[in-house]
Amino acid sequence: MTKEQLLKKLGKHIAALRVEKSISQAELARLCDKDAQSLNRLEKGRINPSIFYLYQIAQELNVSLKEMVDFEN
Repeated sequence: MTKEQLLKKLGKHIAALRVEKSISQAELARLCDKDAQSLNRLEKGRINPSIFYLYQIAQELNVSLKEMVDFEN
């Protein structure tokens, strides 16, 4: 798997978790103290997020960091 493919899969998984929790992109971005464009780029696989950014998202979605990055299953 290439870096681009992995980032796209991660982004899609984060988007699916967000939608499952009925949280908008704008709301999740606000909760993580990020701008909505940053979260949009993350969900589209266009940025390589820091581990802390992923941790913030996991906290706000009430999932473990492991669950959030375990998108192969």
